[in-house]
Amino acid sequence: MRLFDFSLKLNGFAIAKARQVFTEIQNVPEHQYTDYIEQQRKAILTYHLEHNPFYKSYGKSIDVNDWNTVPVIGKKELQQPLENRLSRGFTRKNVYINKTSGSSGHPFVFAKDKWSHALTWAEIMNRFSWYGIDFNTSKQARFYGIPLDKKGYYKERFKDFFSNRYRFSIFDLSDTSFESSLKKFESIPFEYINGYTSSIVRFAKFLNKKNLLLKTICPSLRLCVATAEMLFDDDKILLQNQFGIPVINEYGASELGLIAFQNPNDEWQVNSETLFVEILDHNNHRLKNGQEGKIVVTSLYNKAHPFIRYDLGDLGILSLKSSSKKPILEKLTGRTNDIAILPSGKEAAGLTFYYITKSVIEDDGNVGEFIIEQHTKEHFKVKYISKEVLSETKQKAITAEMKRYLEPGITIEFERLESLKRTEAGKLKQFVSLINQ
Repeated sequence: MRLFDFSLKLNGFAIAKARQVFTEIQNVPEHQYTDYIEQQRKAILTYHLEHNPFYKSYGKSIDVNDWNTVPVIGKKELQQPLENRLSRGFTRKNVYINKTSGSSGHPFVFAKDKWSHALTWAEIMNRFSWYGIDFNTSKQARFYGIPLDKKGYYKERFKDFFSNRYRFSIFDLSDTSFESSLKKFESIPFEYINGYTSSIVRFAKFLNKKNLLLKTICPSLRLCVATAEMLFDDDKILLQNQFGIPVINEYGASELGLIAFQNPNDEWQVNSETLFVEILDHNNHRLKNGQEGKIVVTSLYNKAHPFIRYDLGDLGILSLKSSSKKPILEKLTGRTNDIAILPSGKEAAGLTFYYITKSVIEDDGNVGEFIIEQHTKEHFKVKYISKEVLSETKQKAITAEMKRYLEPGITIEFERLESLKRTEAGKLKQFVSLINQ
């Protein structure tokens, strides 16, 4: 039984129809593809101007026949209750809802209509199929976080069952934890690894220290897909050496889906089927291929929520080899996360803080930006910008969550600021370790 397909269908995502339509998009000839993109982006723009009051008020000066009149929208503009941003006819009950990771410092709740989300899954399944991976039959070793509250924990475990995957914790990156992971690789015929870059790199360093080759321990392994954080060249070499399998780089965003995926020709192929990706300068003017600028994305099918000329907060370059049908991402200045080192010596991936913030940040738009700094092994500081000072109750809740996800004995300080220091790329790193600086 194809459990993964069944689970999508059970949740209202028409995956069979989505795969059919996705194939039809891929079959559009190269010489007609520019027309396809222009028609679809005009269609989604017109839809939101007619059916989305939030977007209509935001884009009053738009000429639907002139894409350059469409304003760039950032995460900050979307930080308001979700109900204010939904198109007419969509409610929380008939859309897919999730939260962004907050890795850019601008977390918010978003929605996708179910057809758009089905197309996202069709895209993802198509890309993994390049390497012979079938989500219905291929067992996944998943290095992701998991909520610690009872409801969230069992919900993810339930999803893991239907998604044919086993989840390894990124909250404990100790040798003892990795020893337990090895036993799972010995007993379960995993076909591929998928997870946060920093966590799987940590696992590879453990294997290197033990002089172990993972492919020897788990002969069924075929592929490793690194996601959510930048994969640097030296880390990729380490993964390939210690896993003994090809290592693929993935670039995506929860609110958009898969943005770019490394193809078998070692090119970072951009999703041109369901997204339109542009590279713009600081004045929001389109740059030529080969020039570095900010990555701005339009979701071509999401009718529930407008992601039109949406600024992700990343910088990148589209290759000179790019075409309308096959854009190639030549370079990405992406999201890297430090490792948290705790008083006991335990280490945790920086994206642990995604799960902390996701469980405590409400959909009220109060907190505009935030970063978390680790000053000593015991002491953390949460710096934030907000409309109102975080209440004592909220501060206690965040502190309790951090201790629960990490360990007791740490102290949390809160500091409300007018602005936060950004990286040279203009991004806010959600977590920064200052211990070794």
